[in-house]
Amino acid sequence: MAKPTILVSNDDGPQSKGLHALVRALLDVGEVVPVVPEGPRSGTSMSLTFHKPLRIREVAIAGVKGFVVSGSPADAVMMALNRILDRRPEAMASGINIGDNTGLQDVYASGTVSAAIQAALAGIPSAAFSMQIAEQVIFSPAEARAEFGVAASHASKIMGWILRNGLPEGVNLLNVNFPASVSPDTKAVITHLTLHKYENYIVERLDPRGRPYYWVWGNRMKEYEDGTDARALMQDGLISITPLHIDTTWPPEGLDGLLAELNS
Repeated sequence: MAKPTILVSNDDGPQSKGLHALVRALLDVGEVVPVVPEGPRSGTSMSLTFHKPLRIREVAIAGVKGFVVSGSPADAVMMALNRILDRRPEAMASGINIGDNTGLQDVYASGTVSAAIQAALAGIPSAAFSMQIAEQVIFSPAEARAEFGVAASHASKIMGWILRNGLPEGVNLLNVNFPASVSPDTKAVITHLTLHKYENYIVERLDPRGRPYYWVWGNRMKEYEDGTDARALMQDGLISITPLHIDTTWPPEGLDGLLAELNS
């Protein structure tokens, strides 16, 4: 019996240690096809490239035939599903991202999560995997010192479960975050997204000609509410698994007055 096909993508590019660990671990549960951006694309969310052509190049990733795409993570998944793969994958895994993706602020910005969302929009059971690292090396992947192999082993178990059982009704993808101290015995919990993870701020500086330029950043909060992904990961040292539903429509109660005013 043929192994199920697992599409793998990320937002850190083909050299990522987290990607290589994930690909190797998933070989135990399926036929792995990595399709990733050609370089780091953190914070690109669901962006798609419409203003210039995209290119595809075949490469070896962790000893497996893979492909790089000259675009965003969402571009890579779209290319995989509509051009590269000759069959529909049974599941999709994104990551392992270098740095956690907890809370609404991260999830809406994350290229890692958005790659999984792009696959979920096509009806493919998906999971995004991220790992907590020291904040000072988030944008310096080569300096990250993380046990990606241990995290990848947990990710492989999760993907195996998804392949055997599918996702529960109403769940389109899982957002999974591993603590920096993850071990084979680290426990997992089901969580919901924290609403506020950062206190955002803008730093203004001057270039050599005296013109201002700006850096966008945010300080992480110190404490988070019980039951949230950030609390489980950063305060309790647990693996956080957050089920996500991609239809963000809210029931329309309370808008009757608006319709009455507009339609009168």
